[in-house]
Amino acid sequence: MRTRKSWQEKLDNGREPKVVRLEKSFGGIPAGAEMLVSTPREVDLFLRQVPSGQLVTLDEIRNKLASKHGSDGACPMSTAMFLRIACEAAWEQIDQGRDPGEVTPFWRAVPLDSPLAKKLSCGEGFVRKMQKQEGTASSATSRSSR
Repeated sequence: MRTRKSWQEKLDNGREPKVVRLEKSFGGIPAGAEMLVSTPREVDLFLRQVPSGQLVTLDEIRNKLASKHGSDGACPMSTAMFLRIACEAAWEQIDQGRDPGEVTPFWRAVPLDSPLAKKLSCGEGFVRKMQKQEGTASSATSRSSR
């Protein structure tokens, strides 16, 4: 019997980003527009480029990835799921003994008051600690609503 996939296995799913034309409007993207369906690995690579001391919102991630692929927008649902996968895969590495400075800095994309912060295996406390260490903790709550 196969056990549940690790977050790292979910991160490395082997898929490529694809752009699809929408028949119906979805997630604020109108019918007829092109929507990017990214990948967990692409979101992970994006997070690795966020400088220390800076925060990025899910909307910023979506917009920048969509622009990179020349699409009108990026899927809000899959991008959010891929962000969680990237977060959990990084935490899995930390939980196995890696230093937080050696993994994807997912805390730079997790607002403290977000549902994601409450779901993560590392807990809100770890996200708060890392944001405080980088000097972004006070601004990490309200940015999610922008």
